[in-house]
Amino acid sequence: MLHSQRYMHPMLLFVAVAVIFTGSSDSVPVAAIYGPVSGVLFVCSAWLTAALVNVEDPVRRVISVVHAGRSRSVLLATVLVALAMSLLVSGVLLFSPLVIGDHSITPGDLMVGVLAQLTGASTGVAIGLIVSRLVIRRTGYALVTALVLMAALSFTQGLPPINRLIRLLAYTPDAPGLLPATAGCAAVAVALLAASTLFTDFIAARRD
Repeated sequence: MLHSQRYMHPMLLFVAVAVIFTGSSDSVPVAAIYGPVSGVLFVCSAWLTAALVNVEDPVRRVISVVHAGRSRSVLLATVLVALAMSLLVSGVLLFSPLVIGDHSITPGDLMVGVLAQLTGASTGVAIGLIVSRLVIRRTGYALVTALVLMAALSFTQGLPPINRLIRLLAYTPDAPGLLPATAGCAAVAVALLAASTLFTDFIAARRD
């Protein structure tokens, strides 16, 4: 999966946009920076996951499933790789406000940032699975589905986890007060990822 380097495009896009948001203004609370960054991570994680799944040769996937004993093990490995790559890059960028600009970060800010990035990455991986070749084999249909799902989650007012998270971080500068609501968004995102994994495994197992 990783030798194709298709993961580089969404990762580079995320880093570039995150750096722009981080250095945009020193007067913006750190929590407000983590909001749009998590939104960008959401989009890039979906792109990354679909790219990792789709680059795998179908014949090689069948061989992997036979060796693993079941398709769910192979799928879980893909999910973990996508999630780990997303969180690794976003983890580094958690501290970027200290390097870029003149921001100060409190432990509360960091905790909010961790939960926000977990929310964005988990939701993105969930969408990436649903629009991957394992579920939707036609590229055009997959692209349209991805755009619709990402637009709905990003712009439907108050809809958890993405839109609610971004609005929370944009309008509430008090990081400690954000922790319960941010944790709730992260829990919804993880549940969405679990449901998406089970759904994708069900569809893929029927086709395998």
